[in-house]
Amino acid sequence: MEQAERTQAPTHPYIRSDQVEGTAVYAVDGSRIGTIKYLEIEKVSGQVIYAITSFNSFLAVRADTHTIPWSKLKYDPQLHGYRTDITKDQLHNAPEFSRGDEFDWPERERERLGRYWHSPPYGGM
Repeated sequence: MEQAERTQAPTHPYIRSDQVEGTAVYAVDGSRIGTIKYLEIEKVSGQVIYAITSFNSFLAVRADTHTIPWSKLKYDPQLHGYRTDITKDQLHNAPEFSRGDEFDWPERERERLGRYWHSPPYGGM
């Protein structure tokens, strides 16, 4: 019975952003590989586009923080965290740029990030 309770859908479909920040990220094999630092939300649509994520040092060769598409994270109720299929090589080769405190990245940097992850820079807008 306890297992069934842990794997069923959440009692409500929404979550506040502050509850996502700090949530664990797990590899396909179930090992914990990092945490979500914060989210990037597209202003007009309100859709979460990217998760700025801190990965354990063994995964993130060049930096511990990476901007990855929200679509690469799937919530796993058994782990109470997000599971991803992103590999060490993908993180190693991912574009990096100054993030600062603002999300006002130059257009070419947003496009470069979108091309790398095969995701539209504005969530399909």
